[in-house]
Amino acid sequence: MLSVGRLAAFRPESSQLHVSVVFRGKKKRTSLSEEDKNVKWNETLSFKLKGNPLDARSSLQIHLKGKDRSGKGRPLGSINVRLANLVGEKSKNVSFVKVPLLDKRKQKTKNTLSFEIFYEPLVDNKEKMESKVGRPEQEDFTDIPRLQELPLRSQSPSPESGSVKETAKLVRKLSDKPQDFQVRVRIIEGRQLQGANIKPVVKVYVGDTVFRTRIKRGNNPVFDEIFFQNFQKLPSEVFNTLIHLQVLNSHSLRADSMIGVFKLDIGSVYDLPDHAVLRKWLLLYEPDDMHALAKGYLKVSIIVLAAGDEAPIDKKGTNEEDDVESNLLQPAGILSRWVTFELKIYRAEDISHIAKGFVSNLKHMFGVDSDKKDGVDSFLEVSFAGNKIATKVIENHINPEWNQVIYLRSRFPSLCESIRFTVRERKSAIKSNPLGTTYLSISKISSTGSEVSNQTDDEIPGFLPTFGPCFLNLYGSPREGLDGIDKNDELNLGKSEGVSYRGRILIELITRMDEHLGKSIDNLSHEDYSIVQKYLQRRRYSLCVVFYSATQMQDIKEPVQFEVSVGNYGNKFDKSCKLHASTTQYSQTMFDGNYYYYLPWCDTKPVVALTSYWENIDHRLDRLNILLKIIDKLRTNIEDIRTMLPSEGTRLTGMWVKMLDRMVKDCSRSLPQLKRLPQVTALDQHVQEQQTALLKKIRKSAEKLRDKNINVEDKLPEVEEWLERLSSVAEEPQNSLPDVILWMLSGEKRVAYSRVKAHSVLFSKDSEKSCGKFCGMLQTVFMKQPLDRSHDMRSVAQLRVRMWMGLSSDEEEFEKYIDGKILVAAERYENQAKVMGHWGTSGLLQHPTFSDAMGKMRLSKKDFYPLKGWQWDGKWTIDPERCLLFGADAGHNEYTDDVYENETYLAGGEWSTALEQYTDVKGNRHIPIEDIECPVGWEWKEEWSLDFYRAVDEQGWEYGKAVPPDNTPKHWNPTEKAYHTHRRRRWIRKRTRKSDRQRQVKREQFDPEGWEYAALFGWKFHVKPSKGDTYRRRRWRRRMIPREQLGPAAIFRLEGSLCWENSNERLDDLEQQEKTLGHQDLYGMTAPFISCILDPANAFQFRGYIYQARGLVPTDSSSSADPYIQVSLLYQSKHTEVIKGTVNPTWDQTLIFEEIEIYGSLREIVEIPPFVLLELFDSNRASKHEYMGAALCYPSVKLDSTAQYVSVLQWHPVFRGQRFSGELLVSFELLMKQRDEDQNLPPRPPMKDSETYMLPLGVRPQLQMTTIEVLAWGLRNIKNYNMLRVTSPSLVVECSGEMIQTAPIKNYKKNPNFSIPIYFITVFLPVDAAYSPPIVLKVLDFRAFGYKPVVGQTTVKSLSQFMCDPFAGLAEAEDANMTSTNSFNVEAPNIESSAAEDERKSELEATEGQLEDNTIDWWCKFYASSGEHDYTDYLLQGYDTIKIYPCPLEDVPHFKGLQDFCHTFKLYRGKVYGEMEDPIVVGEFKGSFRIYPLSDDPTKPLPPSQFRQLPSSEPQICLVRVYIVRALGLQPKDRSGTCDPYIKISLGKVFIDDREHYIANSLNPVFGKMFQLYATIPLNKDLKVAVYDYDLISQDDKIGETVVDLENRFLSRFGARCGLPCTYCIAGSTQWRDQLTPLELLSNLCSMKNYALPVVRSKGQKISIGEREFSLDDFEAKKIPYSSLGPPEERLALHVLHLQNLVPEHVETRTLFNSTQPGIEQGKLQMWIDIFPKKLGAPGPPFDITPRAPIRYVLRCIIWNTNDVILQEANIMGERMSDIYIKGWMVGLEEQKQNTDVHYRSLDGEGNFNWRFIFQFEYLAMERVLIVNKRNYIWSLDETEVKMPPKLILQVWDNDKVSFDDYLGYLEINLNAFRCPAKWADRCTLEKFFKLEDSSSDSLQKMISLFKQKSIKGWWPCVTYEDGKPYLTGKLELTLELLTEREAEERPAGKGRDEPNMNPKLEPPNRPDTSFLWFRSPFKAMKHIVWRKYRWWVICAVLLVVPMIFLVALLHAIPNILANFLLQSTRFHRKRK
Repeated sequence: MLSVGRLAAFRPESSQLHVSVVFRGKKKRTSLSEEDKNVKWNETLSFKLKGNPLDARSSLQIHLKGKDRSGKGRPLGSINVRLANLVGEKSKNVSFVKVPLLDKRKQKTKNTLSFEIFYEPLVDNKEKMESKVGRPEQEDFTDIPRLQELPLRSQSPSPESGSVKETAKLVRKLSDKPQDFQVRVRIIEGRQLQGANIKPVVKVYVGDTVFRTRIKRGNNPVFDEIFFQNFQKLPSEVFNTLIHLQVLNSHSLRADSMIGVFKLDIGSVYDLPDHAVLRKWLLLYEPDDMHALAKGYLKVSIIVLAAGDEAPIDKKGTNEEDDVESNLLQPAGILSRWVTFELKIYRAEDISHIAKGFVSNLKHMFGVDSDKKDGVDSFLEVSFAGNKIATKVIENHINPEWNQVIYLRSRFPSLCESIRFTVRERKSAIKSNPLGTTYLSISKISSTGSEVSNQTDDEIPGFLPTFGPCFLNLYGSPREGLDGIDKNDELNLGKSEGVSYRGRILIELITRMDEHLGKSIDNLSHEDYSIVQKYLQRRRYSLCVVFYSATQMQDIKEPVQFEVSVGNYGNKFDKSCKLHASTTQYSQTMFDGNYYYYLPWCDTKPVVALTSYWENIDHRLDRLNILLKIIDKLRTNIEDIRTMLPSEGTRLTGMWVKMLDRMVKDCSRSLPQLKRLPQVTALDQHVQEQQTALLKKIRKSAEKLRDKNINVEDKLPEVEEWLERLSSVAEEPQNSLPDVILWMLSGEKRVAYSRVKAHSVLFSKDSEKSCGKFCGMLQTVFMKQPLDRSHDMRSVAQLRVRMWMGLSSDEEEFEKYIDGKILVAAERYENQAKVMGHWGTSGLLQHPTFSDAMGKMRLSKKDFYPLKGWQWDGKWTIDPERCLLFGADAGHNEYTDDVYENETYLAGGEWSTALEQYTDVKGNRHIPIEDIECPVGWEWKEEWSLDFYRAVDEQGWEYGKAVPPDNTPKHWNPTEKAYHTHRRRRWIRKRTRKSDRQRQVKREQFDPEGWEYAALFGWKFHVKPSKGDTYRRRRWRRRMIPREQLGPAAIFRLEGSLCWENSNERLDDLEQQEKTLGHQDLYGMTAPFISCILDPANAFQFRGYIYQARGLVPTDSSSSADPYIQVSLLYQSKHTEVIKGTVNPTWDQTLIFEEIEIYGSLREIVEIPPFVLLELFDSNRASKHEYMGAALCYPSVKLDSTAQYVSVLQWHPVFRGQRFSGELLVSFELLMKQRDEDQNLPPRPPMKDSETYMLPLGVRPQLQMTTIEVLAWGLRNIKNYNMLRVTSPSLVVECSGEMIQTAPIKNYKKNPNFSIPIYFITVFLPVDAAYSPPIVLKVLDFRAFGYKPVVGQTTVKSLSQFMCDPFAGLAEAEDANMTSTNSFNVEAPNIESSAAEDERKSELEATEGQLEDNTIDWWCKFYASSGEHDYTDYLLQGYDTIKIYPCPLEDVPHFKGLQDFCHTFKLYRGKVYGEMEDPIVVGEFKGSFRIYPLSDDPTKPLPPSQFRQLPSSEPQICLVRVYIVRALGLQPKDRSGTCDPYIKISLGKVFIDDREHYIANSLNPVFGKMFQLYATIPLNKDLKVAVYDYDLISQDDKIGETVVDLENRFLSRFGARCGLPCTYCIAGSTQWRDQLTPLELLSNLCSMKNYALPVVRSKGQKISIGEREFSLDDFEAKKIPYSSLGPPEERLALHVLHLQNLVPEHVETRTLFNSTQPGIEQGKLQMWIDIFPKKLGAPGPPFDITPRAPIRYVLRCIIWNTNDVILQEANIMGERMSDIYIKGWMVGLEEQKQNTDVHYRSLDGEGNFNWRFIFQFEYLAMERVLIVNKRNYIWSLDETEVKMPPKLILQVWDNDKVSFDDYLGYLEINLNAFRCPAKWADRCTLEKFFKLEDSSSDSLQKMISLFKQKSIKGWWPCVTYEDGKPYLTGKLELTLELLTEREAEERPAGKGRDEPNMNPKLEPPNRPDTSFLWFRSPFKAMKHIVWRKYRWWVICAVLLVVPMIFLVALLHAIPNILANFLLQSTRFHRKRK
């Protein structure tokens, strides 16, 4: 079922809208909406698949239409959605949010559409029954061996890519074993990178590895480089590894080189569809600038592959938009903004040291750590997105208070959403050790709102990340540490599940938008410190655990104890908390009689009780438990309904209505309201709002579904969506209550653990719904080893416990959940040692006289004091340990008594009776065999006999010599020597337990003094003394009772040590002993022990019905096994009989456990019965039985055994660790017995033999007589067996005990096919196909002397695919006429439907005119079909296309794997060793089966044979043509990150090596090769095509290889040997190449399908087949453009063939693999194969797929003028000016860079040049790219071909003579598509060339291509980018002319204005007089700089200065003149006188 729902549309204008969806030709539409801009439809459009599941080519079309005035639907946009990501066997749903719709021209519109697609795959009813496993409720946190559950990765959720978002929260299950991973990062191009005249380079960090691209030029560089990084690590490590992309400017200094960065983790990419980010734009940002906008964009493709993953094809589509914003890698509809995560780190608690293994023990032994600090020098390390920030170090403190705030800056939403917190201990200035780790996932503490609302009417707003203040719990290794520092660090760093509580940290997270504080860490304010105090309020919690059973343990030598802890409370080695009764008593294990051991607690069950103090978070956990219970009920109801889906009726309807009523009732209950508690945070408010809103929505939906009469199957996906949405909100990130951890201790060593979520056992007085799922309930807990990396991952022990946890105020409620009587007692042991044959205390050495159970702590009677509130009840009494009182035969159903008869050698030379005639194996005295009596409840099975299965002589004697001081020999020998002095022989006698005395075990008679003995103190104690015992002890106990509080709740007051109050002398002794033993060993051993005496148990008889298994993994070298099943239930286990030599055994056996005692109420036993563990083993005589896997099942409990109820067999999966290892068909039931009565039980099943029961008739499947028709075609590729070739193989087919064997192949080398291909087997198979046994295929090789080894075998598990109606084919054969077209399968197009394809073609517009046949080649057809390049003209004219499959041809679904004739079954041999995933493949069997029932009526005729018209089985000689088109994404092999690939082909002994024609330095080479070779099929059927890397010196490396089975293509009836073209032509590039004409092919097809032969009519215009007539006009309504068409009857026959779903002309994409990295894709190879049998004649000519050669072009760019260039500088007079010149080059041809001359002193931005640039380049018109061939390095031998877009880069510069030139702006012109220039400079604006925010698309200039225009002239703008926006920096007037090389020779022109200056002739520019260089023309400088601006100032200055000079001179001369005048006057007067 495919459904489209949650439809919502947005349109800028209000209108009435509706949506129509087209899928596989069917159209459905929604109702017409009301007039609005935002429209939502609460409708779901569903399409039934009708048996045809989705494939990789499936798609659907969605159209949005609006109602116009005429009432007709007006198209507003559409979108085609490919459904490849939904293909699979699981239900999936994908959401699309605000996707822009496309118009008819494939341009984006402003209309958007949101919707969600649901896919429910087809599930076979039989498979449903097989997969259904009925089980009661049991939480999944227990580790169950049958499940392949892996640790959950909880770090970061999967990101959202584009507008696609996974609705269901992904939970990735990871392996805990290292695996192979490969990360591919392809850097394609950059866009709008910030900076001027930059030379960008991209650095890619993948983990610790760094890659660099080549340095490019410009702001829009094209890199197109790919990098590979391989990992062999744990998946959790790989997925947390960051991919860090940095874009740097290599031209700048290192400090200023950063342009932008982008970060994401590998796990985020792996969670995306196809595990890839394909051709997405990354938004680059500057990490140090919070307020900076985008620093540019980088287009990348990132692919993450694990073993078995297939890499998607990374190719550019024809409709790939250049709009960066619409293809950003960020959540759709949400703007990525800078945020600051403000992390307030307050404090930590319970931080402690780790004692690391052996080194710590040595220090402890020698007292080196006596001065060790109690506290820890700790600090907190916070990691986010690759950044690490650490707090300050608090020294010597276990509860450090940091009180600091950390600021983490990031883009939000971020693709790295995991914040890691690690507490570390500082060891030195440079070294620190991790103590514990926890994670905080951003997705769990934030919401977009879509999780709840999901585009419905009332949307719930989202919220930013917020958290706390709240504690986060840390987990890691135990405080005592594990063996090895690496193990501790792995646990403490969070790489594996933490096994112990390591502390907690109190933090708070606040998200602030667009705030940047400029610092990363600061101290908290006093106000924050005061506010957080209210979150530290604590409440007292009580925890009680009653251990009902501890079973299924391995043989453990030391005593076993269990410890329960919550945090540090209860940890026996912790000194910071009060002592609690948190451990059970030490107990010895007891054998269960078959395989396992258990603890014989009987009716006295150990109890632990402890109290702890935590925050009261009931308001969170109550809501969580309510939601989890709703989810559990809903999940159970959905599974029940899915089981009933095949049937219809009132029962299914009743279940459906009951489920909806339950949902309405559950969702109607209000969640607990948030109380006014100090612990309530903002996140609590947000989470409750979302949970309440979701429950309300589900309730409304359930009410609607309940009130409608609907199809259950159609609406079930909607209910499953409720489950997903409930699961997404049923998480509590602020759960500060630590997990309850159970530890199993063997002696003092921790060996196994289990973590139980505290909320699951938490009691709530609010309501029963608020209580935890297992609060006070019995549950099964599986103990597992820490860091268990074994392949088996078997459980260490299985506990059945009852757990209750609640507030101390609710302790009175605890009494309702406890059963039995509680006993509390103190305990101590009295120890003695044997010295010189006497028991005493002198030989105890370091062991005290009175001690604890381990003999380490001295406990004297006078030191015991009752705890506060308790008092003694009686005196100290001897109380022997119960588990020691059972004899050696306890638990055994069969036991062997043995006695040794002894004799000594006398001096006379005779043997005589020894002093002790009868002894045990140790030489202790034993009673004579004639006096031994059979114990009560047993009976002898045989008489006494000698044991000869030992190293003895023929009389059973063994001989030895006693060496003093021993009286008996230590070593024995089977042969007598002269020096032997003693001999003995062993007598044995077997006895069995009587059936009427079940489970009665013998108690040894013990000494009334209660002593128990052991040879050494640490050894296992026993009751009966022996000679070798040197230690003995006995247990003393004293009961305690409460003084005031009565009832079971009093046990929660047991706090403190019983020896706490001691005398000073006692304290001195303790101090002295502490120095010797260490305080850690002393502390915690004096707590009281609690027991619970239960009521009598309920007795049940257990019956296990074991029918069969299938698909087990072989463990023997003969590809088989000898399996048996070990069935364990609580303390009993049995095994089935061993089935020899098969991996598909049928036991048909019933195992009966006569009496199983189960404690607990009957209601609990029915609801939660104990698990039944099934373990499969391979029986080996000579070695240990090998483990094969396990399954976990639930028995059905029948309280009324007389009821007529039949147990139903079900298939249960078997897992060995994480690997699926087969299936078991079993069922189990517990039949309640009346005490000591068996009359109420149903009769026993019939006996198979004297000891084995068969399955009852009602349980065993019903059988019917069935025929299996076997097509044994042949054997292929059989490998040698025991170094000898297989020469005469035979096939053995086994099923359900029946077997047939084919005649051996006489000469396998010449003809590997069987001479007789058809065989019949008549067997009795189950009527229900779900119970069908598998078919086993074995291949025997007939060798000399009758030796017939099994050289290979396989198992066909599912027989349903081969079942058929035997008469269906006969009815078809009788109808020899084609009466309708129903027998024709019309093939759907590759991606879109036929109607959509025709519509798309009709919308295309031709741009290049009509094409001619001579210009059409195969590559036109290829690229037009792939859609990688625009071939509009080719498609419009109707030329042929081909199918390009993204997968191998055999993987195309409707070709059925090309195994329609016969299937290929892989044959296996050998044992599966270690980590190997698959057994060895040793060959193949070609054949098939048809299975059909036989009638019980003998008078009815037998069905006809199902295999008819078989082809010849003789080998066929064929011509094979292999066309290799190209390779994609090859794995690089050279250090340069590239490879030099070439092709190698092998077919049998024929090899083709194309090494000479390698392609240098390419990861995506285009080969274009055709290889032709002959092959004999089936002798040479496997065609191997390999791609190698050429190396000059070293050996060539294999990149990858693909293998093609030619035989399947040759035998397939889909016509796979040669694809059918679209048109039948007799000449030209599409000439018919098959040997048979279309009409001959059609005749053969009709004969094969029993149709009437075709008849040609009307001169070939019509063909009749039976009553059906086909006309050529119906297929060729349009004119076919080919001129060489064939005859009409052949063309019509070809059209009819296309209707039969035959293989068309195609190109398949095959994946390359390499054995060095199995399962990891090494690249892809696009190719196809034609096969032509020689007997049919010569084929047509092959296709010419030689790649086209590039054409050499010459680009002439004339720079005429510039205008409005920004004026960069100022002259000495202050004038703004620029010295303008132009740089230009073609992208990829930087060495052809050219400059114009300089236009000096441009004062207005105008420049005149008349300068010509000439660029020569090679252009590949087919791909529209520029080809550059150059050497990457100086030492490179070969040139690398690089494909670049044909871009012209022009830059405007300002010339400076002293400093560096200044960059002004640039112009980038893509010659393929650029904006038409403006005719005038004033019309050249940014709005016409760039899409701005405030401009419309209509104002843009149209796009043109210079390759079509040839020449153009006009004005273009030059720009520069600031903050991501373009700014105009000038305008260029250019003439662009494109010429071919020949045209350039005919019309020559020189560069610049050099000769030949023509075409056109460029005159020197008419520049103004102001354009000059000032220091070369000083006079011009004076004229144009000074005089032009200041001439009036100069004139005025002259006019003023000259008079002033004269005036000054006059004033200066007047005194002299006057003086001279006066002097002359005086002289004159004197003379006169």
